Amino acid sequence: MNKLYIGNVSAEASEEDFETIFEQWKIPHSGPFLVKTGYAFVDCPDEKAAMRAIDVLSGKVELHGKVLEVEHSVPKRQRSCKLQIRNIPPHMQWEVLDSMLAQYGAVENCEQVNTDTETAVINVRYASKDQARLAMEKLNGSMMENHALKVSYIPDETAAPEGPSPGGRRGFNSRGPPRSGSPGLGARPKVQSDIPLRMLVPTQFVGAIIGKEGATIRNITKQTHSKIDIHRKENAGAAEKPITIHSTPEGCSKACRTIMEIMQKEAVDTKFTEEIPLKILAHNNFVGRLIGKEGRNLKKIEQDTGTKITISPLQDLTLYNPERTITVKGTIDVCSKAEEEVMKKIRESYESDMAAMNLQSNLIPGLNLNALGLFPSGAQGMGPSMSSVPPPGALGGCSSFGCTPYGGEGSFLASVLSASSQSLAGQPESETVHLFIPALAVGAIIGKQGQHIKQLSHFAGASIKIAPAEGMDAKQRMVIIVGPPEAQFKAQCRIFGKLKEENFFGPKEEVKLEAHIKVPSFAAGRVIGKGGKTVNELQNLTCAEVVVPRDQTPDENDQVIVKISGHFFACQLAQRKIQEILAQVRRQQQMKPAPGGQSPVPRRK
Repeated sequence: MNKLYIGNVSAEASEEDFETIFEQWKIPHSGPFLVKTGYAFVDCPDEKAAMRAIDVLSGKVELHGKVLEVEHSVPKRQRSCKLQIRNIPPHMQWEVLDSMLAQYGAVENCEQVNTDTETAVINVRYASKDQARLAMEKLNGSMMENHALKVSYIPDETAAPEGPSPGGRRGFNSRGPPRSGSPGLGARPKVQSDIPLRMLVPTQFVGAIIGKEGATIRNITKQTHSKIDIHRKENAGAAEKPITIHSTPEGCSKACRTIMEIMQKEAVDTKFTEEIPLKILAHNNFVGRLIGKEGRNLKKIEQDTGTKITISPLQDLTLYNPERTITVKGTIDVCSKAEEEVMKKIRESYESDMAAMNLQSNLIPGLNLNALGLFPSGAQGMGPSMSSVPPPGALGGCSSFGCTPYGGEGSFLASVLSASSQSLAGQPESETVHLFIPALAVGAIIGKQGQHIKQLSHFAGASIKIAPAEGMDAKQRMVIIVGPPEAQFKAQCRIFGKLKEENFFGPKEEVKLEAHIKVPSFAAGRVIGKGGKTVNELQNLTCAEVVVPRDQTPDENDQVIVKISGHFFACQLAQRKIQEILAQVRRQQQMKPAPGGQSPVPRRK
C-alpha cells in the first residue's frame, strides 16, 4: 500500500518539479515519478513515507497554480470495501466516530493508523462496496470540529464479491482490534485491552497531573501511547476523582506509574504527609476471581510484590456504580508491580467471559457484543451506562439487550423488567423464585458468618433464604428468593456469577441452573398453549428449557410448578415471558363481569 496517486496536476508539471517538492519536504520515494496529463504516480519505500506524503502534501502544496491531491493508488479491482479517513480531530471520541460511520453501513473492522500528524487516521472496512462508496461520498470533505475529513480508497487485497451485510441492517457487526477513547491521542497499538485501567486519585493532585494548560497530561499520553480521561466534573466536592486510561496493558501500567510519581512529587512539594496508596477501580464481577478461593490469588499477589491489598466491601456498590476499590499500599515500585498483576487477572477474567459469550452470542435476541456497559464511554466516569449487571461470560449472556452500541438507554435490565410485571396499582409485584444450586456451593453463597447472603440480600433488595437439605445425600439445595422483578434479576445474577467465580463450573463451562416458579393451576394451560405451542415458542425464544410437569397436584394455594433450566439470561427471559402470560390472564380475569352483573355495553364509534 505504498504507491501514491497525485491528482490535480498542472499540464506544466514535470518529474523534476515533484523531485524538488519531495526533497523539500524530506519525503523519500523509491522510484521515478510517472507523470501523466493531470495526474502522476510514485512509489514510496514504506507505508510511513506514503502516509507522510499524504499528510504533508495533499490539499496543502501548490504546483503551478494547482493544489495537489495525494492519496493511495488503488487499482479498480481493489476498490472494494476498505477506506482510509484522515484529518480526524485528535480529541474525537470513538463512540462519536462509530456513530458517524454506522450511518452508512455495517463496519466490519476499524483500526487506527500510526502517523506523525496531530490529527488521527483510521482504516475502515465496510460490509459491502455500496456502503463504502456511500461513506466515501458523504464523508469526504465533510466538516468535523473545524476539520475537513479526507476519505480515500485503500487497497483491499482480500476483496470478495459484493454481498449484503449480515443481518441485512446497518450498524456495527463484530470488529477488528478493540478501540476506546479518542483516536488522536497516541497511535492505536495493534493489541489494545478492552479493559481500561481505572484509578482513583486525591482531588488535590488532579491539577498537578493535568499540568499547566494540560501540558503534563499530554506528555503522559504521548509517552505511553494512551488515552487518559480525568473525570474532574464528577462528584463535585469529592475527596477523590476517577481517572480512566485506555492503552495496551504495558501503556496503562506506564501511565499509572507516571501518575503515581507526579502525585508523590506534588506531595513532597506541598508537604502532604499522608500515605498515597494506589487505588484501582474494578467491576464487581471480576473481583471474586481476583481474590480467588479462600483469598489465594490476592495473597499470592501480595507476597510476590510485597504490598498490602484491601478491597472495598460489597455493600458500597450501587445501581450506578458496580465498581469495587482495590487499595494497594507500598512503594511506587511495588505498587506498579501489583497493578500489573491485578490488571492481568482482571483482563484474564474479562477475556474468559468474552470467549464464553462468543460461543453463545446467538442465543439472546438483539445481542450487541459492543454494548457491555462495563465502563464509562466519553467523559463520563460513572453514570447510567454502567449497569449493575455483571459481564456476560460468567452468566452466559450479555449485559445489554437491544441497546445502543455504547450502553445507556434500552439495557437488558430494562427489557426484562417489562410493564407486564406491574400490578394494576402500578407497583412491581413481589415474586417468589426457587433457584437450585449445587449443595457444595451453599457455603460460598452464605459466606463467613452469613455475611455474603446478607450483603446480597441488601444489594438486591430481596429476601434470600436457603431451604434445608432434603436428605443427607442431596446434591442440590433450594435458594428461595422473594422480591420484585428487579430484585429477582439482581439476586439471581449475583448467584450465577458467584458460582462461576468460586469455580463450581469450569472456565469454559456455562453456569446453568434450574429455577421453579409457581403459577395458578387454571393458568398452567396458558403457559403450555394448545398442543404445547406456547411452551415450545417460549423455549425457542429464550433458549431455556421450560417444563410444566403433567399430573401435578395443586398446592394449598391452588398453584402448580413451572420448571425453567438454562443460563442466566435464558432463565430471566423465560421468567419474564411467563410473568407476562400470568399478567395477561389476571387482566382477563378482572375484566370478566361479576356473577349476575351486566356486561359492559360497547361504545359506539
